[in-house]
Amino acid sequence: MEWILYFILAGILLVGLYVNLIGVPGLWLMVLATLGYSWATKWQHSGWKTLIAIIILAGIAELFEFMASGTAAKRAGASRRGMIGALIGGIAGALLLTVPLPIIGTIVGVCVGTFLGALVGELTIGKELGGSVRVGVGAVIGRILGTLTKLFFGCMILGIVLLAALPIGGGTQKSSFRSPPARPMNSIPPATQH
Repeated sequence: MEWILYFILAGILLVGLYVNLIGVPGLWLMVLATLGYSWATKWQHSGWKTLIAIIILAGIAELFEFMASGTAAKRAGASRRGMIGALIGGIAGALLLTVPLPIIGTIVGVCVGTFLGALVGELTIGKELGGSVRVGVGAVIGRILGTLTKLFFGCMILGIVLLAALPIGGGTQKSSFRSPPARPMNSIPPATQH
């Protein structure tokens, strides 16, 4: 049963890694999947240390993605409406503009949607076409940098979790990502009489 749960975990982790490409919070799906696996296996193969490590990594990745996207768009002169347009356009592009190529097709859809969303956002506030195109390109560059950052952190999370959660040794195998086994309440040695 533990191996079945492990392979389910691995599948959900891979889905989480993939959905990062379309702007869905896949790293948090990976964290929740790890939490569920840990609970289902009674914390025998992955524990709190693993969860804390991947929560920190997911948080850092989200921060970097936000900073990369916003900074690149701002440097290109994006307005608030242009940045919101880029965000909405990226999600819509992932859903509606994905070309039929595995993984790369989604990235193309996200980038085209991000560009169009930022472009339309800037044009609606009266910015000239050249400046709007520059903002669209900046938004795409930021999106790509943010996505690559999240993909990198997602690969780290994938490796950590798959290593820590490996169901070998019935949970007695030592790993730096596993919590120590809990000590039963009745394991206190009896007091000696004098």
